[in-house]
Amino acid sequence: MTDTKKSIHGEWSSRLAFILAATGSAVGLGNIWKFPYITGENGGGAFVLVYLLCIAFIGIPIMIAETMLGRRGRQSPINTMETLAAEAEADTNWHYVGWMGVIAGFLILSYYSVIAGWASAYVLKAFTGSFSGTGATEIKALFDGFVANPAQLIFWHTLFMLATMLIVARGVRSGLEKAVQFLMPGLFVLMILLVGYAMTTGAYEQGLEFLFSPDFSKITGDSVLTAMGHAFFTLSLGMGAIMVYGSYLPKDVSITKTVFLIAGSDTIVALLAGIAIFPIVFANGLEAGSGPGLIFQTLPIAFGNMSGGWLFGILFFVMLVFAALTSSISLIEPAVTWLVENRDLDRQQACIWAGLVTWLLGLGTVFSFNLWSDFTIFGRNIFQLMDYLTANLLLPIGGFLVAVFAGWIMKQQHSEQELQIPGTQGYQVWKFLVCYVSPAAVFLVFLNVVGVI
Repeated sequence: MTDTKKSIHGEWSSRLAFILAATGSAVGLGNIWKFPYITGENGGGAFVLVYLLCIAFIGIPIMIAETMLGRRGRQSPINTMETLAAEAEADTNWHYVGWMGVIAGFLILSYYSVIAGWASAYVLKAFTGSFSGTGATEIKALFDGFVANPAQLIFWHTLFMLATMLIVARGVRSGLEKAVQFLMPGLFVLMILLVGYAMTTGAYEQGLEFLFSPDFSKITGDSVLTAMGHAFFTLSLGMGAIMVYGSYLPKDVSITKTVFLIAGSDTIVALLAGIAIFPIVFANGLEAGSGPGLIFQTLPIAFGNMSGGWLFGILFFVMLVFAALTSSISLIEPAVTWLVENRDLDRQQACIWAGLVTWLLGLGTVFSFNLWSDFTIFGRNIFQLMDYLTANLLLPIGGFLVAVFAGWIMKQQHSEQELQIPGTQGYQVWKFLVCYVSPAAVFLVFLNVVGVI
């Protein structure tokens, strides 16, 4: 199929373009905003070790599988799964896996855009010196006042969604590819600068110890589920993004080598974020487990009281916006491609409809911090529910089903043809992991969380 079929949406111009795009999809708020605060909430080093194991034995095999399915199907995730199920002479209900991914992407982007809006607003706050000379009380009041104002949150949420839609509307090469070619190198440069600053704080060793010295007494079943869910979240698995990006991958590019590079780069960025952030947190006597507001309520204190803090504050939040954009464009892309393929829309029209629906869903997250702050479902506000539903349920379940399809349903000659390593030891290792280890690990973690084991 890959030899004769090409995506109607275009192709990446090179292997490097795909690596930058897929790494950009993986490297986002999950690495810089979410990874540090969930690491802080779950005890540091032990959680990091579990997360790295999840990346190695669950994330990478499933990422290879999802990229492979995308390149073979060359369509939106929904149509790809339907086409590949027919090719494998299997039940066409497998297309619901594609639907699950598209829905997960929609839900994630709806709250992701709101948090990215916070980062955009904080670029302006840093630039105008709002953090200068402030302490914990003033910064907390600044943050609380900001999120309590729905009009401000809607403005920044809208601005970020418009930026995302404008990039995606330009297509694969003119939009997605050009954006990541600029944003990803900039992101890495800014990250290295911040790590360099962290080494001068006096708490660099304390930050490293927290990040890399495991205390397994702090690990629970929920911690393992969080680590596994974050492995899916940070690698963009189970949300259709990697599958649709794989559909633009030229046939002569090695999927396995490319995925290892992407997963490695993504993991390095997550660890660098922790290395940059925790020394700043500890040097200022702040709390590592501060939750979703960690980088908005703790780092501004440091930026406001350190030498060169004005510049580093701007750089940090610009980096956060860069990271958010490289992911947001991948989150909306699966829905856009489906609308183009199935609803007779051009790319610009599809972007408008997909963006509008996502924007409307994002209002639920906006109001979670103000007007609807007392409204909860199963003890969670709308933002917390969206985050838990996607990262801890939809993404692992979607990844589980991708692994089952690639390992058990797809014909072996087809997977060998796509991975271009037929009969090799590397293929056998991947096949074993994707057939047995990855799905079994996801299943066992779920059993543990619901109290069966």
